[in-house]
Amino acid sequence: MTIASANQTVLGRLTGAEPILIDCGPARTVMGLTGRTVLHAGPPLGWETACETMKAAILCAIHYEGWAADDAEALDLLVKGEVEIAPCHAAGAAGPMTGMVTPSMPVFLVEERQSGGRAFATVNEGLGKVLRFGANDPSVIERLRWIEGEAGPLLGAAIRASGGIDLRALMAQALRMGDEMHQRNIAASSLLARLLMPHLARAGRDPDALARVAEFMAANDQFFLNLAMAAGKASADPCLDVPGSTVVATMARNGTDFGIRVAGLGDRWFTAPVNTPQGLYFPGFGPEDANPDIGDSAIIETIGLGGFAMAASPAVAAFVGAGGFRQAVAVTEEMAEICVGEHPRFRIPALDDRGSPVGIDVRKVVETGITPLINTGIAGRMPGTGQIGAGVVRAPLACFEQALEALAALR
Repeated sequence: MTIASANQTVLGRLTGAEPILIDCGPARTVMGLTGRTVLHAGPPLGWETACETMKAAILCAIHYEGWAADDAEALDLLVKGEVEIAPCHAAGAAGPMTGMVTPSMPVFLVEERQSGGRAFATVNEGLGKVLRFGANDPSVIERLRWIEGEAGPLLGAAIRASGGIDLRALMAQALRMGDEMHQRNIAASSLLARLLMPHLARAGRDPDALARVAEFMAANDQFFLNLAMAAGKASADPCLDVPGSTVVATMARNGTDFGIRVAGLGDRWFTAPVNTPQGLYFPGFGPEDANPDIGDSAIIETIGLGGFAMAASPAVAAFVGAGGFRQAVAVTEEMAEICVGEHPRFRIPALDDRGSPVGIDVRKVVETGITPLINTGIAGRMPGTGQIGAGVVRAPLACFEQALEALAALR
């Protein structure tokens, strides 16, 4: 198979994928996540090289599971190897920011109809002090346990009663409503709530519990983000077994390294030090407070959304400090220079209904020097600071150079 034909095979899988939301349940049941395991965002990571935000989240996740009573005890378990940390991607999941997944956490189950593959993501916690940004205190654990005990079961019952929700169709509609599915998800979250609410009402025997879940969803404009990530992973993972393809199938960050996986190279990671986002900061914060980029959410750009669809969401361009409408269009057009095609279903009205650019080609990245641009939240580098802004970040060129060298060695 030629490189061109291999890349067309991957493009067909990416654009033809049909991710369907079919359930929500505990990770130990839905994913088969057993033992004392904590999943994290990004490529593989050792405790010693983890950033402080990631470390704080891991310790909090151990508290949440009841494996340790305090940070010192949790750290002792890690040092002794009694708690395993592993990438979300290795277990079929995608996690925002620190990406924490543990056995008791409810996870959404997304099934890709064409391949039968499955992907998972936790329920988005909302704003404020949250685990994904490295917060570690009793209020974080209290919210996680409410999601585990009340929100997760109700959402699962509603999703099952719905018979499944077509996430590709929902995202295509939300794109036309101004979402790019990474930093703006208000339309997608609203569309999801509209689809789920009748089933939630029928599943909720306790009116107060139903009201709490409804309020939780309504108050979180980013509720759909985790589902977009699971849809992205379910769409991209079937591309990891196409020999000869130079198309990127995974991009992920762990606060220390940026990693990519390429369709023609399977599960092999190519990593380089991650960059720090550039953008706008909340009052009282500045670049010196920012953590290097973190999270699995770049899977959204991998399937042609997020920064690649900036032209569909000029409001996001302003929010992340990337300028206005003209700059948003320029970003999408620049990303098209490093892609092998356009997505036939993710169409951008402002570009005469052209599809968003999709299928990042490592050859084009290295040849042009243009690296993928990712929309992202900015986490504080000090644990517990939370989100301190929003911006954009470039993938490091070295990842793509390494991958291209590995591909060349196979020929």
